Amino acid sequence: MDERFTTRPVARWFTLAAIGSLLFMLLGGAVYGMHIYTDPSALPLDQRAMFEAEPKWVTSLLGVAALVGTIGAVMLLLRRKTAVPLLLVSLIVAVAWGVGLFAAPRLRELLSTSDIAAVIIALALTWTIYGFARHSRQRGWLR
Repeated sequence: MDERFTTRPVARWFTLAAIGSLLFMLLGGAVYGMHIYTDPSALPLDQRAMFEAEPKWVTSLLGVAALVGTIGAVMLLLRRKTAVPLLLVSLIVAVAWGVGLFAAPRLRELLSTSDIAAVIIALALTWTIYGFARHSRQRGWLR
């Protein structure tokens, strides 16, 4: 067997990384909640146009990714192997959300460079959290 994947003691930084993963997933849930409860008439015109151009199915994908990711991050914090498939589902749904943002023609025209960067960063962090969970499972840190 490859020595890289033998069972090792849990790293001291594991809990801190798992808490960071949970906080990021909770942030995604907060973004979804703010999006759901926002009154479009209270927004500036440019933001209102973006809000109204986003299809409801894209918004729903954000909620699913955040919910499943939060559950996966809790399982990671509890050191459970179920974290890996949950975080994989969250990653797949998050990628579908990102693709959905760019697939809506009207919304795509309204996205700024910072909006695109935020989407890319969110997807990169979600991928990193999934990679962390896989790494933890391979090291035998998850039960």
